[in-house]
Amino acid sequence: MTIDLAALKADNLARWQRATSRREFSAAARRLAESKVRYQVVSVHTGVPWYVIAVIHERESNQCWAASLAQGDPWDHVSIHVPAGRGPFDSWEDAAVDSLANCAPYAARWKDWSIGGTLTLLEQYNGLGYARRGVPSPYLWAGTDQYRSGKYVRDGVYDPDVVDKQLGCAGLLLAMKALDASIFPTTTSVPSVPTPSAPALSPRPSITRPAKGSIGDLVVGLIRAVILTFKRS
Repeated sequence: MTIDLAALKADNLARWQRATSRREFSAAARRLAESKVRYQVVSVHTGVPWYVIAVIHERESNQCWAASLAQGDPWDHVSIHVPAGRGPFDSWEDAAVDSLANCAPYAARWKDWSIGGTLTLLEQYNGLGYARRGVPSPYLWAGTDQYRSGKYVRDGVYDPDVVDKQLGCAGLLLAMKALDASIFPTTTSVPSVPTPSAPALSPRPSITRPAKGSIGDLVVGLIRAVILTFKRS
């Protein structure tokens, strides 16, 4: 059965717009957001937004830095789970780039990073078995009111009564968005992610260079205006 990705995108966007949390997402969201710079390193090399990488990392290995983004196997060994035969790699970042660029669903080739597009890519990352059954994927919706039960307990084996205990990607993204405004910007194209670097330090305020917007800044501005008027007269 072929899945209409455009229809799935619309369904996922509609679920996002009405989803509410039924479990606690804030602690995991904060933990993922605190690692933003490390995820940005991988984003620079793949074009995949950092927050997408973060939620995949959480789902695949509970954000374990010793485990590959592809399937949770140790990245310093050859993987045995699907995708099998990957690695070993020199670092978590190297394994993550390989996973996103060289393994299905080839997230580095994805171009639609709108909300619906992102959720549809994430659903493909876990497989479209749920979409074929017409049910919400727990990979996305576990922990929200959009999901009740049903899970593939192993490849090709679906149990409608099993409840996914992990937090879903959509709920994580909703909680992370509340912490970081860069999540789901208005553009639907691949965002341009700058190479992570230390922010430039602002000069320390002084008498001759007071903090912008302070009373001292106003006084200095008035003095300069008076001096400029005097010089022109």
